[in-house]
Amino acid sequence: QVQLVESGGGLVQAGGSLRLSCEASGNIYSISVLGWYRQAPGKQREMVALLSGDKFTYYAASVQGRFTISRDHAKNTTYLQMNSLKPEDTAIYFCRAEFRTADASPISGSWGQGTQVTVSS
Repeated sequence: QVQLVESGGGLVQAGGSLRLSCEASGNIYSISVLGWYRQAPGKQREMVALLSGDKFTYYAASVQGRFTISRDHAKNTTYLQMNSLKPEDTAIYFCRAEFRTADASPISGSWGQGTQVTVSS
């Protein structure tokens, strides 16, 4: 069983910053992809940022240049630094990990429970 627990959400004024954290625990042999997604009321869940193989990062066009995804191996935690926040960034933010539980095991995925980010104008 693999668990992802997000934290760091909250209420912030437009132009402000927040840093989300996502701590992974459980039977993890290796993580291949870490990601942050968000879902606003009445909208589909969308990708915000991905970190693949600790080398490659991908960002949604709407957050490019404002958000940064990173990872701390020692703490088994991934972060999303969000700067210059806008009201349209308001959503529930979820982290996701794609991982193996053993060397030759298939890749599995797990979602966190989500953390609310609200940006006021």
